[in-house]
Amino acid sequence: MDLLSIKDPSFLKGLSNKELENLSQDIREFLIEKLSGTGGHIGPNLGVVELTVALHKCFNSPKDKIIWDVGHQSYVHKVLTGRACQFDTLRQYKGLCGFPKMVESEHDVWETGHSSTSLSAAMGMAIARDLKKENNYVIPVIGDGALTGGMALEALNHIGHEKKNMIVILNDNEMSIAPNVGALHNVLGRLRTAGKYNWVKDELEYFLKKVPAVGGKLASTAERLKDSLKYLFVSGMFFEELGFTYLGPVDGHSYDDLFENLAYAKKTEGPVLLHVITKKGKGYQPAESDRIGTWHGTGPYKMETGDFVKPVSAPPPGWSKLVSETVRKLARNDERIVAITPAMPVGSKLEGFASEFPDRMYDVGIAEQHAATVAAGLATQNMKPFLAIYSTFLQRAYDQVVHDIARQNLNVFIGIDRAGLVGADGETHQGVFDIAFLRHLPNMVLMMPKDENEGQHMVKTAIEYNDGPIAMRFPRGNGIGVPMDDKLKPIPIGTWEVLREGNDAAILTFGTTIPMALKAASLLEKQGYSIKVVNARFIKPLDEKMLQDLFGANMPILTIEEAVLQGGFGSAVLEYAHEQGFHHAEIDRMGIPDKFIEHGSVKELLEEIGMTVENVVERIGKLARKKQKRA
Repeated sequence: MDLLSIKDPSFLKGLSNKELENLSQDIREFLIEKLSGTGGHIGPNLGVVELTVALHKCFNSPKDKIIWDVGHQSYVHKVLTGRACQFDTLRQYKGLCGFPKMVESEHDVWETGHSSTSLSAAMGMAIARDLKKENNYVIPVIGDGALTGGMALEALNHIGHEKKNMIVILNDNEMSIAPNVGALHNVLGRLRTAGKYNWVKDELEYFLKKVPAVGGKLASTAERLKDSLKYLFVSGMFFEELGFTYLGPVDGHSYDDLFENLAYAKKTEGPVLLHVITKKGKGYQPAESDRIGTWHGTGPYKMETGDFVKPVSAPPPGWSKLVSETVRKLARNDERIVAITPAMPVGSKLEGFASEFPDRMYDVGIAEQHAATVAAGLATQNMKPFLAIYSTFLQRAYDQVVHDIARQNLNVFIGIDRAGLVGADGETHQGVFDIAFLRHLPNMVLMMPKDENEGQHMVKTAIEYNDGPIAMRFPRGNGIGVPMDDKLKPIPIGTWEVLREGNDAAILTFGTTIPMALKAASLLEKQGYSIKVVNARFIKPLDEKMLQDLFGANMPILTIEEAVLQGGFGSAVLEYAHEQGFHHAEIDRMGIPDKFIEHGSVKELLEEIGMTVENVVERIGKLARKKQKRA
């Protein structure tokens, strides 16, 4: 079938199961080909082809609300809703988003990039439907990994209590980004092997109605007997006890099974949970055989072999691995160190730590709040927890960082991975808010290294720091290839480093924007301006002595940060100048403006918001010229 000609899902209504199977094969071949060039979430999408087709055949989107949890499995949905022609631009600058996006299609009724939100959103839509006296189905699709998130469990509790009509699709592929963990995962494992019970229950109910009642005894025991079958045929009736009608488990790649169960779900009053078993990566052998999450989301790959497209020369060490391996190295001589991750052992490169210290490595599942407070609990017992977490996911644990870690001044080391712009995953994953929401917390130390060598020393600094919480942010991707010191040494807290001397103006920056500042200073030197460049590696506390010297010398300052301007590092410098009475200090700030930054390469995004060498030259040059004129 020509997928590029699809305008909306209505064409599915007239297709036979055989035609749907052919369509499924076409969609898989299309995704495998297109994603080999763009990269993307290949594994999750290959696993939900039949499920997505079945949902769009059985329901009428967008009147019926299909809500994709996390959203990284929505590519098939995008194909069926008329966006196949845009897949060459997937996750590219100004191109098709890798997650549901309302401005792209009326069929995208909920935007998400974080897990476990679909059930709460669905409950809101169901309440609105009933208040408005409308008649439509609400169908959230949530994965077994996302179901472990606390927010999903809160929503299940509320939905079961309110008894709203809703069909929850549990897409169970036994994996999220990494193999799932936890007691709920084990419950689902038992359900997978238990077989169906609902059809047996209905047949018994029919049989009982045909038997003449003997007094009231049979009538009074019939309902109890019927319900007791739940425990006979399904181990651990978790969802039924929460108030759901449980259907399944169902083969998520069989149209016969899917249509039969979806029809039954549509006729059932109250909340239904349809447990669908799918295979992540189905139809592409490299993705099917992946058991550690490598094919969850990828860069470009060779379609024929599954080999990933790699740079011609060996890249410098990746930041995630550098940090985790330095923690591992220190853990050999420090038994206090325990690593914690919320379902990201692969992304945070903690496999080596887990292999060497299995009893000191805890993957708590998609449960960022729990991870943060577990770290706090460990710290109360004089352990040294390393909480490895992406910047975008640290947002989900904000209250725990405030209330449980910072307020109690506990010695937790937070490794903030993917800090700054992350590119193709877009606005739901850009790590640009952490400075603003951590800088104002009492007791918090926040730092970012200029390169991987300074990074390993910062890990040493964090492990040895015993005066409260300390967070180190580091970017996605690889270092810059600097020589690495053999011996680790701590860096004095709150000290900055002058990388280039100058008299006309100063640039204060850190991390990934240091090369930009150094290049701008070199260009301005050719124009006769002397620009000081400072590695402001401690975002909190500031290097107050250096700031006093700069303000005392009436040095104009430009701050640069790959993070939001409001409440960021530049704001801290402005606040300090005001508090210390330097009211005439000239301070300009460069950073992320007050808007969400969409997807594209980091270079393209920086150009869009004006964070370029040329703009640095213009802005710091303007300050330098003013100072020279005054002199």
